[in-house]
Order: sequence, then C-alpha cells, then structure tokens
Amino acid sequence: MSRHCTHSTALKRQAAQEYLAGETLHALGKRHDLSRNLIRIWLEMHQAGALDEEAVAADVGQEYETRTAPLERLVGKQAMELELLKKALKNAPRARSGSTSVITGPTISPSQTDAN
Repeated sequence: MSRHCTHSTALKRQAAQEYLAGETLHALGKRHDLSRNLIRIWLEMHQAGALDEEAVAADVGQEYETRTAPLERLVGKQAMELELLKKALKNAPRARSGSTSVITGPTISPSQTDAN
C-alpha cells in the first residue's frame, strides 16, 4: 500500500516561485526531495491560482462545511428526539403506589399461592 505525503501549501508555492525565478526542476527536486513531475503539477496549480491564500482558505472552508453538515443534521435530529422524550415523560401517567426508582424497580405484590 502506497503512502501519500501531503505537502504544505507554503512549500508548493515556494517551489513554484523558485522555479519561476530560474531554478531548474532537477535542482529543486534534489533540494526538497521531490519528483520533477510533482513540481510541474505544483507549477500548473500556481499559475492557475490554486495556491493563492484566498483560494486555499476557501477550499478549507468548503471542506469543513462538507464534514460538519451531516453532523449538524444528526445533532438536530437528536435534539428533537430528546424534546419528544421529555414531553412524553412529563405527560406519562405515574403509578400511585410503589417505587418509581429505576434502580429498585416496582415493588412486588405478594401472591396467595406463594404463601402455602
């Protein structure tokens, strides 16, 4: 299974700018331990504006929204269920006698057949 490295946007931007300043792909690849093809990809991204700070911030924001939307829906659903259960508990008829403790449970009434 291959391991994918993720490089920072700052490194990508720096490598692209160094190449545009006259550095060779071979020298950049050796110095940063990167493949020349990867630097070419970053250069294309830089020229397309994908490595700009605003574009990166927008991508991160969109990614967070994508992740949090299902969680927000789940929290809303659970809040509604909780309110429904609170109302049902409030309106439920209570037993007139006996223990209402969840731990001990209801009291057991003696049976006539057990006495013999």
